[in-house]
Amino acid sequence: MIAETIGSVSPRLFRHAARLQQSVLTAPEKRLLIWMAERTPTWINPDHLTVLGFAAQFMTGVSYALAKTHSAWLMVAIGCLILNWLGDSMDGTLARVRQQQRPRYGFYVDHMLDSIGAVALMAGVAFSGYMGPAIAIGLLVLFLLLSIQSYLATYTIGEFRLSFWSFGPTELRLLLISGNLAVLRWPTVLHGYRLFDVGGAVGIVGMAAMLTWFTGRNVARLYNEERIS
Repeated sequence: MIAETIGSVSPRLFRHAARLQQSVLTAPEKRLLIWMAERTPTWINPDHLTVLGFAAQFMTGVSYALAKTHSAWLMVAIGCLILNWLGDSMDGTLARVRQQQRPRYGFYVDHMLDSIGAVALMAGVAFSGYMGPAIAIGLLVLFLLLSIQSYLATYTIGEFRLSFWSFGPTELRLLLISGNLAVLRWPTVLHGYRLFDVGGAVGIVGMAAMLTWFTGRNVARLYNEERIS
Protein backbone atom coordinates (compact mmCIF):
# COMPACT_ATOMS: atom_id res chain seq x y z
CA MET A 1 0.00 0.00 0.00
CA ILE A 2 2.83 2.37 0.88
CA ALA A 3 4.64 1.54 -2.36
CA GLU A 4 1.45 2.17 -4.32
CA THR A 5 0.97 5.52 -2.61
CA ILE A 6 4.53 6.61 -3.27
CA GLY A 7 4.35 5.49 -6.86
CA SER A 8 1.20 7.48 -7.49
CA VAL A 9 2.46 10.84 -6.18
CA SER A 10 1.63 13.59 -8.65
CA PRO A 11 4.25 16.22 -9.59
CA ARG A 12 1.65 18.78 -8.52
CA LEU A 13 1.98 17.56 -4.93
CA PHE A 14 5.76 17.95 -4.90
CA ARG A 15 6.76 20.47 -2.24
CA HIS A 16 9.59 22.78 -3.25
CA ALA A 17 12.09 23.13 -0.42
CA ALA A 18 13.65 26.49 0.39
CA ARG A 19 17.20 26.61 -0.97
CA LEU A 20 19.62 27.87 1.70
CA GLN A 21 22.94 28.95 0.24
CA GLN A 22 24.79 31.51 2.30
CA SER A 23 28.40 30.86 1.40
CA VAL A 24 30.98 33.61 0.97
CA LEU A 25 30.83 33.58 -2.84
CA THR A 26 27.08 32.99 -3.29
CA ALA A 27 26.10 36.46 -4.53
CA PRO A 28 28.86 37.06 -7.13
CA GLU A 29 28.73 33.43 -8.25
CA LYS A 30 24.98 33.64 -8.83
CA ARG A 31 25.36 36.76 -10.97
CA LEU A 32 28.11 35.10 -13.00
CA LEU A 33 26.10 31.90 -13.52
CA ILE A 34 23.01 33.80 -14.69
CA TRP A 35 25.16 35.85 -17.08
CA MET A 36 26.67 32.65 -18.49
CA ALA A 37 23.32 30.87 -18.70
CA GLU A 38 21.79 33.72 -20.69
CA ARG A 39 24.57 33.32 -23.26
CA THR A 40 24.69 29.53 -23.43
CA PRO A 41 23.97 28.14 -26.92
CA THR A 42 20.48 26.68 -27.27
CA TRP A 43 21.82 23.26 -28.28
CA ILE A 44 23.31 22.87 -24.79
CA ASN A 45 20.74 21.77 -22.22
CA PRO A 46 20.93 21.20 -18.43
CA ASP A 47 21.41 17.43 -18.85
CA HIS A 48 24.56 18.08 -20.90
CA LEU A 49 25.95 20.18 -18.07
CA THR A 50 25.03 17.57 -15.46
CA VAL A 51 26.95 14.92 -17.42
CA LEU A 52 29.89 17.32 -17.80
CA GLY A 53 29.97 17.97 -14.06
CA PHE A 54 29.88 14.28 -13.20
CA ALA A 55 32.48 13.29 -15.80
CA ALA A 56 34.78 16.09 -14.63
CA GLN A 57 34.46 15.03 -10.98
CA PHE A 58 35.20 11.43 -11.91
CA MET A 59 38.24 12.54 -13.92
CA THR A 60 39.40 14.64 -10.97
CA GLY A 61 39.66 11.41 -9.00
CA VAL A 62 41.52 9.73 -11.86
CA SER A 63 43.92 12.69 -12.05
CA TYR A 64 44.64 12.48 -8.32
CA ALA A 65 45.35 8.75 -8.60
CA LEU A 66 47.72 9.37 -11.53
CA ALA A 67 49.47 12.13 -9.56
CA LYS A 68 51.24 9.32 -7.72
CA THR A 69 53.30 8.81 -10.88
CA HIS A 70 53.82 12.49 -11.75
CA SER A 71 52.88 15.67 -9.91
CA ALA A 72 51.79 17.32 -13.19
CA TRP A 73 48.50 15.41 -12.86
CA LEU A 74 47.65 17.74 -9.98
CA MET A 75 47.35 20.52 -12.56
CA VAL A 76 45.07 18.32 -14.65
CA ALA A 77 42.96 17.82 -11.52
CA ILE A 78 42.62 21.61 -11.23
CA GLY A 79 41.28 21.79 -14.78
CA CYS A 80 38.81 19.00 -14.01
CA LEU A 81 37.63 20.81 -10.86
CA ILE A 82 36.93 23.93 -12.91
CA LEU A 83 34.91 21.87 -15.42
CA ASN A 84 33.10 20.21 -12.52
CA TRP A 85 32.14 23.64 -11.17
CA LEU A 86 30.91 24.68 -14.61
CA GLY A 87 28.70 21.63 -15.10
CA ASP A 88 27.51 21.19 -11.52
CA SER A 89 26.73 24.85 -10.92
CA MET A 90 25.35 25.73 -14.33
CA ASP A 91 22.85 22.91 -14.90
CA GLY A 92 20.28 24.16 -12.40
CA THR A 93 20.86 27.81 -13.28
CA LEU A 94 20.34 27.11 -16.98
CA ALA A 95 17.10 25.24 -16.23
CA ARG A 96 15.81 28.15 -14.13
CA VAL A 97 16.79 30.81 -16.69
CA ARG A 98 15.06 28.88 -19.47
CA GLN A 99 12.06 27.95 -17.31
CA GLN A 100 12.74 24.25 -17.92
CA GLN A 101 12.86 23.06 -14.33
CA ARG A 102 12.26 19.42 -13.41
CA PRO A 103 12.64 19.63 -9.62
CA ARG A 104 12.22 15.94 -8.72
CA TYR A 105 14.32 14.62 -11.61
CA GLY A 106 16.96 17.29 -11.18
CA PHE A 107 17.25 16.87 -7.42
CA TYR A 108 17.53 13.08 -7.59
CA VAL A 109 19.93 12.83 -10.54
CA ASP A 110 22.16 15.73 -9.54
CA HIS A 111 22.72 14.61 -5.98
CA MET A 112 23.00 10.92 -6.74
CA LEU A 113 25.75 11.72 -9.23
CA ASP A 114 27.36 14.08 -6.71
CA SER A 115 27.60 11.22 -4.21
CA ILE A 116 29.09 8.80 -6.74
CA GLY A 117 31.47 11.50 -7.94
CA ALA A 118 32.59 12.22 -4.37
CA VAL A 119 33.48 8.54 -3.89
CA ALA A 120 35.51 8.57 -7.13
CA LEU A 121 37.27 11.81 -6.19
CA MET A 122 38.25 10.74 -2.69
CA ALA A 123 39.30 7.29 -3.92
CA GLY A 124 41.69 9.06 -6.27
CA VAL A 125 43.02 11.22 -3.44
CA ALA A 126 43.53 8.11 -1.29
CA PHE A 127 45.59 6.48 -4.06
CA SER A 128 47.55 9.64 -4.86
CA GLY A 129 50.14 9.25 -2.15
CA TYR A 130 49.52 12.85 -1.05
CA MET A 131 46.94 11.87 1.58
CA GLY A 132 46.64 8.81 3.78
CA PRO A 133 43.68 6.50 2.99
CA ALA A 134 42.31 6.83 6.53
CA ILE A 135 42.08 10.63 6.22
CA ALA A 136 40.50 10.36 2.77
CA ILE A 137 37.91 7.84 4.01
CA GLY A 138 37.14 10.03 7.02
CA LEU A 139 36.51 13.04 4.78
CA LEU A 140 34.33 10.99 2.43
CA VAL A 141 32.23 9.53 5.25
CA LEU A 142 31.63 12.95 6.77
CA PHE A 143 30.78 14.45 3.38
CA LEU A 144 28.21 11.72 2.76
CA LEU A 145 26.78 12.11 6.28
CA LEU A 146 26.42 15.86 5.77
CA SER A 147 24.71 15.16 2.45
CA ILE A 148 22.32 12.69 4.09
CA GLN A 149 21.57 15.23 6.81
CA SER A 150 20.81 17.84 4.19
CA TYR A 151 18.53 15.54 2.17
CA LEU A 152 16.63 14.44 5.27
CA ALA A 153 16.15 18.07 6.29
CA THR A 154 14.85 18.79 2.80
CA TYR A 155 12.10 16.20 3.29
CA THR A 156 11.26 16.74 6.96
CA ILE A 157 11.76 20.50 7.34
CA GLY A 158 11.44 21.77 3.77
CA GLU A 159 14.88 23.41 3.76
CA PHE A 160 17.60 22.32 1.37
CA ARG A 161 20.91 23.57 2.69
CA LEU A 162 23.64 23.99 0.08
CA SER A 163 26.23 25.53 2.38
CA PHE A 164 27.35 25.13 5.97
CA TRP A 165 28.80 28.02 7.98
CA SER A 166 29.47 30.15 4.87
CA PHE A 167 31.22 27.23 3.19
CA GLY A 168 29.75 25.55 0.12
CA PRO A 169 30.78 23.45 -2.91
CA THR A 170 32.48 26.33 -4.71
CA GLU A 171 34.59 27.20 -1.67
CA LEU A 172 35.50 23.52 -1.35
CA ARG A 173 36.69 23.40 -4.97
CA LEU A 174 38.77 26.55 -4.46
CA LEU A 175 40.29 24.99 -1.36
CA LEU A 176 41.23 21.87 -3.32
CA ILE A 177 42.72 23.98 -6.11
CA SER A 178 44.75 25.98 -3.58
CA GLY A 179 45.87 22.74 -1.93
CA ASN A 180 47.03 21.32 -5.27
CA LEU A 181 49.12 24.41 -5.97
CA ALA A 182 50.53 24.46 -2.44
CA VAL A 183 51.47 20.78 -2.38
CA LEU A 184 53.62 21.24 -5.48
CA ARG A 185 55.82 23.55 -3.39
CA TRP A 186 55.32 22.11 0.09
CA PRO A 187 54.37 18.40 -0.04
CA THR A 188 55.15 18.08 3.67
CA VAL A 189 54.77 20.49 6.59
CA LEU A 190 55.07 20.44 10.37
CA HIS A 191 58.08 18.17 10.72
CA GLY A 192 57.32 15.82 7.86
CA TYR A 193 53.52 15.51 7.90
CA ARG A 194 51.89 15.51 4.49
CA LEU A 195 50.19 18.82 3.69
CA PHE A 196 47.02 17.05 2.54
CA ASP A 197 46.93 15.00 5.74
CA VAL A 198 47.11 18.13 7.88
CA GLY A 199 44.45 19.87 5.80
CA GLY A 200 42.30 16.73 5.77
CA ALA A 201 42.50 16.39 9.56
CA VAL A 202 41.36 20.00 9.94
CA GLY A 203 38.57 19.29 7.47
CA ILE A 204 37.44 16.24 9.44
CA VAL A 205 37.21 18.26 12.65
CA GLY A 206 35.30 21.05 10.91
CA MET A 207 32.88 18.73 9.12
CA ALA A 208 32.26 16.74 12.29
CA ALA A 209 31.40 19.98 14.08
CA MET A 210 29.03 20.98 11.26
CA LEU A 211 27.34 17.59 11.32
CA THR A 212 26.88 17.70 15.08
CA TRP A 213 25.55 21.27 15.08
CA PHE A 214 23.04 20.98 12.25
CA THR A 215 21.85 17.49 13.25
CA GLY A 216 21.33 18.58 16.84
CA ARG A 217 19.53 21.75 15.78
CA ASN A 218 17.20 19.90 13.40
CA VAL A 219 16.44 17.18 15.94
CA ALA A 220 15.54 19.84 18.52
CA ARG A 221 13.36 21.69 16.02
CA LEU A 222 11.49 18.56 14.93
CA TYR A 223 11.05 17.44 18.53
CA ASN A 224 9.50 20.78 19.50
CA GLU A 225 7.26 20.82 16.42
CA GLU A 226 5.98 17.30 17.05
CA ARG A 227 5.68 17.14 20.83
CA ILE A 228 3.46 14.41 22.23
CA SER A 229 1.18 15.93 24.84
